[in-house]
Amino acid sequence: MKTKQKVTTFLVASLLILPLASWAGDLVPAKTEVGSAGIQDQRPLEGKIRHELVMLPYFSVFDHLAFQLDGDEVRLLGQVTSPGLKNSAGRVVQAIEGVSTVVNDIEVLPNSPNDDQIRLAVYRSLYNRGSRLFPYSLGEYDAIGIIVNKGDVTLVGTVISESDKRFAFLKASGVPGVFSVTNKLVVQKS
Repeated sequence: MKTKQKVTTFLVASLLILPLASWAGDLVPAKTEVGSAGIQDQRPLEGKIRHELVMLPYFSVFDHLAFQLDGDEVRLLGQVTSPGLKNSAGRVVQAIEGVSTVVNDIEVLPNSPNDDQIRLAVYRSLYNRGSRLFPYSLGEYDAIGIIVNKGDVTLVGTVISESDKRFAFLKASGVPGVFSVTNKLVVQKS
């Protein structure tokens, strides 16, 4: 009897200021699929998918990409600011050897000048030079993703401490024009 386990991997990245090496922080360890033929390790395929997604041009801290891997089927999730990024993600993952099916459930955020202003204001609030979160902008840690949809902000990614998580929430909440802030930041395990 074949049992399938789903793997979800979250990626938050910034082509604006972060080196590629810093993008792999908020990742769930690979799971395995147990079948009658034995155990098949999903980590190589997961790594290829992750690599192709983080290499996408125009992927930034304002986008959030995730995927679920179920055998050779990949379901893409997340929110992006550009329809082109959604299409590119589906295209590059479909081209990976070992992937048979791609379900592209990435949400394209509405085009809104107000949301663009909020994105920039939250970015500046989190990453200004004097901020305790400034090292996240330098690639010393993983970037904090800023997803804005109709004035509602969601923070995603990994931080190194509970106090950084709370501080990011407070800074984002203080930005004019923000209706609500959902803090989905995860504290890195030591």
